[in-house]
Amino acid sequence: MAPPPFRAEHMGSLLRPQDLLDAREAIREKGVSEEQAGLPAIEKRAVEDVVKLQTELGFKAVTSGEFNRTRFWGLMWDEFEGTIRLQDAEASMFRLYHPDVVSLIEKDRKVMPGDSVIAGSKLAHNTSRSVSNLHELKLVQASLPKSEWKNIKLTMITPAWFHMRYKQNRAYTPEAYSNDADYFKDVAKVYQAELAMLYEAGLRNVQFDDPGLAYFCSDKFRQGWAEDKDNIGTVDDLLDAYIALYNDSISKVPADMHTGVHLCRGNFIGGRHFAEGGYDIIAKKLFTDLKVNTFYLEYDTGRAGGFEPLKFLPKDRYVVIGAISTKLRALEDKEEVKQRIYKAAEFIASGSGETKEEALKRVALSPQCGFSTHETGYPLSLEDEKKKLALVRQIADEIWGEA
Repeated sequence: MAPPPFRAEHMGSLLRPQDLLDAREAIREKGVSEEQAGLPAIEKRAVEDVVKLQTELGFKAVTSGEFNRTRFWGLMWDEFEGTIRLQDAEASMFRLYHPDVVSLIEKDRKVMPGDSVIAGSKLAHNTSRSVSNLHELKLVQASLPKSEWKNIKLTMITPAWFHMRYKQNRAYTPEAYSNDADYFKDVAKVYQAELAMLYEAGLRNVQFDDPGLAYFCSDKFRQGWAEDKDNIGTVDDLLDAYIALYNDSISKVPADMHTGVHLCRGNFIGGRHFAEGGYDIIAKKLFTDLKVNTFYLEYDTGRAGGFEPLKFLPKDRYVVIGAISTKLRALEDKEEVKQRIYKAAEFIASGSGETKEEALKRVALSPQCGFSTHETGYPLSLEDEKKKLALVRQIADEIWGEA
């Protein structure tokens, strides 16, 4: 296959070095500036080191390790014009059955902790403000020869991230938007502009991180939606709207820019997951209608179901099987993982009419999620991480014999 995707992939975030964590803590706790904490130099060195680690382990789609972020969604939405950050948002704003929200709420909680972003006025993209993704890309570029820039992978949060968690019409103020359709139209425009800016800077490989799409597989979420009388339309109408939002967001991407979407069921501090449910209920619609090149799918445990839904994967799409756990320290059995990859190819072939060997050409391997989607609190050590990544590379070499 013409990469990306590559046979061995990872999902973006990697374990952060202690000096980087210490610098960020000093900024938060002591109120010192980034310069006083030495953050720019520490960050630059950390990214150089993690790029070297990835290349030494044989990975082509290298990332910054998300070292520039404290959480996997980064600062992208904060940088859009028109957004408001709410530190203590009213709990009544949220869909209390949304898996992320369920993990945070406590009995009788009146406000939600953490950062919540909504649209307070019309959303717009401003290149003087939208700097974090560009900064991240340039740090990785500075650590690689220019011939490798096209393979750099930048992870980006789903366009629906600050919509799905909120109750009907609460992702924006009444002054900003009166309905989802107008809101989605502007979200797509700012994503188009962000992607165009990054393309101009040399980015050719973007992975959207989207736990929300996997939540459509959850019976609990679907039941919660059906019982919420404030909702307009069905839960599948919402899925249709999100697929359309994605397609609009990437509609102006040049042909040589690879796009993918990563589905997982949560990877919170301590390796906690938020939802369960196989892909069966969304697979046909998702694989057929969502116009990305590649689907990165969590498949490390039975929470994700079987490989049967892969029979709906169109012939022009790729799938990266996330069969290696970033939650458990134990190393997977190499032969068992290889057999799972072959089984996935069988189901793809059963739906596409290809031979198993032909279908295998559209498959790759990865861990199921990032190693550190938030700054700290994950069970694996750096040595564990290296062993997991080395296993991905070894299995990929033995199955495909190419990058």
